[in-house]
Amino acid sequence: MAQTQVDDLNIESQTLLTTPRELKAKLPLSDSARETVAAGRQAVRDILDRKDPRLFIVIGPCSIHDVDAAHDYAARLKKLADEVQDTLLLVQRVYFEKPRTTVGWKGLINDPYMNDTFKIEDGLHIARKLLLDMAEMGLPTATEALDPITPQYMQDLITWSAIGARTTESQTHREMSSGLSSPVGFKNGTDGGLDVAINAMLSVRHPHRFLGIDSDGKVAVTVTRGNPYAHVVLRGGGGKPNYDSVSVALAEKALGKANVSTNIMVDCSHANSNKDPALQTLVMENITNQILEGNQSIVGLMVESNLKHGNQSIPADLSQLEYGVSVTDGCIGWDDTENAIRHMAAKLRDVLPGRKA
Repeated sequence: MAQTQVDDLNIESQTLLTTPRELKAKLPLSDSARETVAAGRQAVRDILDRKDPRLFIVIGPCSIHDVDAAHDYAARLKKLADEVQDTLLLVQRVYFEKPRTTVGWKGLINDPYMNDTFKIEDGLHIARKLLLDMAEMGLPTATEALDPITPQYMQDLITWSAIGARTTESQTHREMSSGLSSPVGFKNGTDGGLDVAINAMLSVRHPHRFLGIDSDGKVAVTVTRGNPYAHVVLRGGGGKPNYDSVSVALAEKALGKANVSTNIMVDCSHANSNKDPALQTLVMENITNQILEGNQSIVGLMVESNLKHGNQSIPADLSQLEYGVSVTDGCIGWDDTENAIRHMAAKLRDVLPGRKA
């Protein structure tokens, strides 16, 4: 009697990937890259611990789709970072994975050639090489930890990690974050609610045990120590911003009541800019003024910025892509980026050292 198939009914195929150990052997950390990562993480930790009065700003393209443009942006950002380093710690946003509400381009790792070929092996190599290049420039990097497998391939190059609004409530992502080597920011929910981020922060500081992969790609029971450097990222939600002084004060109160870190990072994009990239600079100005008026809790910002303003759809003919323009969320252009960062640094240079711990 023929047996009825009951397993893998909807699996078309599976292809073995290079292991994390193999990829790291092909693209190893140089001494200079290792120093960039270590120094960047320590600087963010010191800011979160209030040992360093600077703000840290995660800034860069909504997503990386063009490696040449990413290198171009990084070279400009490194120069700007050196200019304002006494006041602001600039960390380049290098997002390789994009959560989709339904379907769409999922990012450089999943589909590096933007043609639905899903050459993930190539994507991992391209992404790691880009992170290495930036680290060797002396530029710390940040990313969103979306796929729970990917950190094994990339986390040794990441200074700061984000957990997005769609995944902050996910147990998988909370467990994963408890083992990340970098500080991690949890965004509030898409509805604007803070509870999911607070619960995530309560969870992530504890040890966890879960299924993951080891450096050789084998399924393993992963035991974490817990991550003491989790904090909230206010990104608005439900069609409303939450970066204003009243919202920030309410967040401080809720975080304090829950006995979690009252450090606050503000995402200048998403609902906080009403999805209009040009409004991000107004959010930056507002945050600057809050600090000038005595705010003690805001320690970081996130800004979506690219070589050119706005965004574009992915065309069928990829040769028609406009250089330096986002293919996901709209970004401010480089000129506005430089002006906003310099303006913020100039206004806060003499104020930040006097902030209370």
